[in-house]
Amino acid sequence: MTRQFFVGGNFKMNPASREAKRALVKILNEATLDPQTEVVIAPPALYLISVLDLLRKDVKVAAQNCHSKTSGAFTGEISPTQLVDAGIPYVILGHSERRTLFGETSAVVAEKTRAALDAGLRVILCVGETLAEREAGRTQQVVEEQLQAAIARLSPEDWGRIVIAYEPVWAIGTGKVATAAQAQEVHADTRRYLASAVSPAVGENTRIIYGGSVTAANCKELSTQPDVDGFLVGGASLKPEFVNIVNARAA
Repeated sequence: MTRQFFVGGNFKMNPASREAKRALVKILNEATLDPQTEVVIAPPALYLISVLDLLRKDVKVAAQNCHSKTSGAFTGEISPTQLVDAGIPYVILGHSERRTLFGETSAVVAEKTRAALDAGLRVILCVGETLAEREAGRTQQVVEEQLQAAIARLSPEDWGRIVIAYEPVWAIGTGKVATAAQAQEVHADTRRYLASAVSPAVGENTRIIYGGSVTAANCKELSTQPDVDGFLVGGASLKPEFVNIVNARAA
């Protein structure tokens, strides 16, 4: 099975105005995008429905987070069932900013993943190590521990609706980027782990994308790696160069 290339744009808490939001959507709507690449953008929750209405239909929309409950007294949260009802197909879970700034543990991320899948969402599941963990030689151990919490809550069939985003924390928003060889090594090791911990089919078929200061300048080399199935893009998704990243594998 050939894994479809996947490029996601995580807008984070951007842009600052509705006018800027419309400008970003306009760039994508007018761009020539590689039809072989699945493209998903994740605007802030406030803009999800309006972006869905304005955006070309071959580009999908993701939420940046959701709760594990379907409803209730959880001020400030959005439930996975609300996202599905609104027509949002994807959600990002476990981003390092959620883990480090908001204290989300791998167990919490796994619970959210289970709830999102049960509601009918597809999940972009983020994993990755800090600089201290990499320098201690613990990269793969950290990634496997983060995935193990989800594996314990999921069936092999569930992985068909999950994209894993490997995002080394030390490369997010820093301008530092894992080399193509570093990214490939972690992706290959992660694929082997999935094959062992879940099934060979899940290892082979699950898309594993890279995130961490991806730009138009470095995306081509990264995209040639056999186990890099795409990108989760942060800052560059707010710029016209996002189109170049989407087209990284185009002839």
